[in-house]
Amino acid sequence: MTILLFGITKDIIGSSSIKLDSTEEKALNIQTVGELKDYLGGKYPKLNSLSSLAIAVNSSFAENETAVTANDEIALIPPVSGG
Repeated sequence: MTILLFGITKDIIGSSSIKLDSTEEKALNIQTVGELKDYLGGKYPKLNSLSSLAIAVNSSFAENETAVTANDEIALIPPVSGG
């Protein structure tokens, strides 16, 4: 599973992407977007302070109950402000 990071999420994690290998995924038993968010929030607690965090799975916005697999490309899309 490849996780792409943008904006503040990239700053919090310190990289533009994370790669979870299949062994790690099986050990973590991540099966949904919600479980992935819980895992990432535990590993990178500053993510929990974001007012909102959109998740896309294979270029489509996803809800917490959306299933994820080892072959998916996940994007963390932080809140955006502008003027």
